[in-house]
Amino acid sequence: MSFSTMLAAMGEGMLRTCAIFFLTLLFSLPLGMVVMFLRRSKIRVVREVTKIYIAIMRGTPLMLQLLMWYFSPYYLFGLSIRGYRFPAIIIGFAMNYAAYFAEIFRGGIEAIPQGQYEAAEVLGYSKTQTFFKIILPQVIKTILPSVTNEVITLVKDTSLAFTLAYNEMFSLAKQIAASQTSFVPFVVAGVFYFVANYVVAFVMERIEKALDYYR
Repeated sequence: MSFSTMLAAMGEGMLRTCAIFFLTLLFSLPLGMVVMFLRRSKIRVVREVTKIYIAIMRGTPLMLQLLMWYFSPYYLFGLSIRGYRFPAIIIGFAMNYAAYFAEIFRGGIEAIPQGQYEAAEVLGYSKTQTFFKIILPQVIKTILPSVTNEVITLVKDTSLAFTLAYNEMFSLAKQIAASQTSFVPFVVAGVFYFVANYVVAFVMERIEKALDYYR
């Protein structure tokens, strides 16, 4: 197999990897915000249940969670899981990363001095206005480095989709390497992950600089 043919064969896997990455971010970031609010709820039952969810998501392997999300509909309800492979991957990734993002968001919000809320109340802001106009912009600025780390980890974690026999890029690299008895596909995969993470780091750094309005 020529190098160009190998790249063409891995191209579809690269697109699938990108799909997992972007869809996970699309769902996990807003879901993480929701989980954060539930984690800070004044209702004890809601708060404790959310803490258990976060503990399970962060305390068990993502690989195990993917298997659970994929096979649960069949074993619990007897439903067919045909065609459910990709949705299960996205659900598994989104639910897992939402737990991490929720704790990052919570840390950012709790780092805001109470005086910010009191000042907003004096100025006549409602709680919603206070959050979106005063608190959230500061939180985003504070948590960006931590979010960047999680996003970079997500790029690499997409390879765990092989757990459900989904042919993302790394899975295809392994198949081609085994069939051709060559290490080159792994090198190509490594370059792809490096470039993807470099782009993520570059974009996030630019965002950080844009928000660094005190310099």
